Amino acid sequence: MQQKPDNTPVKRGANLLLQGATLTDLSCPVCSSPLFRLKDGTIWCAKDEKKVIIVKEGQQPPKQAAAPSTSYDKLEATLMAKIQEIQGKIEKTQDMDELQKLTYALTELLNSVDKIKQMKKA
Repeated sequence: MQQKPDNTPVKRGANLLLQGATLTDLSCPVCSSPLFRLKDGTIWCAKDEKKVIIVKEGQQPPKQAAAPSTSYDKLEATLMAKIQEIQGKIEKTQDMDELQKLTYALTELLNSVDKIKQMKKA
């Protein structure tokens, strides 16, 4: 099955840069693709669509969060990927009905991300 052109790792990386992320000199330990530093300081792999934790030699890795937090992180990452997809569609559309549907979906996704962040803090 062929990937859609809007969902390639290169496109996701470009979208991260457009959103203010910084390309680092680090590579993903799993897939060796370049890593990005998001505005909140999180290190992100655009290819794997996962957060990456950097541990310097001699340091102990941070304790793993409880399973619910990990689930929230996965769900948040999935929703953020969908937000990026919708952003690309909004940029391309000229149809006002389609734009209205996309902005509604975007609003719902953003609300869901906010709820997840609140739940992670609790």
